[in-house]
Amino acid sequence: MGTKQKKQEEFAVLEKEVALREIILFDDDHNTFDFVIESLIDICGHSLLQAEQCTMLVHYKGKCAVKTGDYNELEPKCSRLLELGLTAEIV
Repeated sequence: MGTKQKKQEEFAVLEKEVALREIILFDDDHNTFDFVIESLIDICGHSLLQAEQCTMLVHYKGKCAVKTGDYNELEPKCSRLLELGLTAEIV
């Protein structure tokens, strides 16, 4: 009887490590709750509940991470928030 040998191939797995970043939204004294909520829904893709919760955290804690992703994904969103007069940065 013949013996069958399984040939095990080695594969080099290359993983691209992506550094996740966050858009931090800061509290201000001139934008309304409704405006901030609408902005988070439109720009960051939040649900109404998520946008409301982030807005409350920004108001009471002074800041909140509103979106996580790689820099290339976040940069246009952060720029749009800034264009609307909100205070935000990518960290």
